Amino acid sequence: MKLSTRDAVGVFQKPDPRRAGILIYGPDSMRVALKREAYLEALLGPDAEQDMRLSRMRGADLRKDPAQLVDALKAVGFFPGQRAVFVEEAADGTTQAIKAAFQEWREGDAVLVVTAGQLAARSSLRKLFEGHTNAYAAAIYPDPPSRAEIEAVLAKAGLTDIGSDAMRDLGDLARILDPGDFAQTVEKLALYKLSDPAPLSGQDIADCAPVTTEAVLDDAIDHVAEGRVTEIGPIMQKLDGQGVQPVGICIGAVRHFRALHLAACHPKGTDAGLSAIRPPVFGPRRNRMARQAGAIGMHRLEEVLGILMDTDLGLRSSRPVPARAMLERNLIRIAMLVGRQSSR
Repeated sequence: MKLSTRDAVGVFQKPDPRRAGILIYGPDSMRVALKREAYLEALLGPDAEQDMRLSRMRGADLRKDPAQLVDALKAVGFFPGQRAVFVEEAADGTTQAIKAAFQEWREGDAVLVVTAGQLAARSSLRKLFEGHTNAYAAAIYPDPPSRAEIEAVLAKAGLTDIGSDAMRDLGDLARILDPGDFAQTVEKLALYKLSDPAPLSGQDIADCAPVTTEAVLDDAIDHVAEGRVTEIGPIMQKLDGQGVQPVGICIGAVRHFRALHLAACHPKGTDAGLSAIRPPVFGPRRNRMARQAGAIGMHRLEEVLGILMDTDLGLRSSRPVPARAMLERNLIRIAMLVGRQSSR
């Protein structure tokens, strides 16, 4: 039986022990492994390994000794509870052994859980599971997670009080992080919110999300984007003391103002534009960037990007130029330009 993406969410959350087995396959081995772990934990509980209710075997070993699969499925465990047999790295060479095991399988036997890499539509292993009336075939693709999948990760971590804005931010974060990194971030959020009755906020997500840029550099670019000319000199000195090179500051400024330009000209509005940028921004910083984009405007942002492009070319030029002085002068120029626009 072929599982759709929507139906797969429910199957992985509440596996049916009356099913003979499931094939979990896809091009991303980490995503497949995470889904397999979730399925086995939901099916067997947390102590299956200690209770010897989970048997493991490799696809290569199964090809050498096909009979071991039937023996494992039929074995009676010493401890009570649901049992499962996990076959990893399966391929079409294991199809006949698994087909024979299905013919011998009866309700009450162990559930067969098989993982594989990418399988073509003509794969005999895939056809076996898709055509079986009492087994599942679940394809795991590197697509952005659905809302239901995100909610399942949140529920597992114990996070329930989540507003619409926080859920939007979590969706943005899930689209750029690997599933394992996203799950770890959610667990970090759960610990961060432990004993805190307030709903999960964008600021909480920003505090726990993986750090991508230095805070001092963000502050410097914010001073420029908000027209605070007098603040630029001191913070440039601070960046200089930290060893941040002018080219790095210019690259950060270009990235920031490109994000503002995308937000300002997005047909669905500023929020949609900020959701489209990578990496996404959360909480108060997102609100701050939205205000900056609205205050400066699309056309003035295009002028700013032109100045920054010329600055970047100058910094990378082979001619000897006082790089830091040139960058600081142009950032002040941008701040004055932005300040005039914002004051109108």
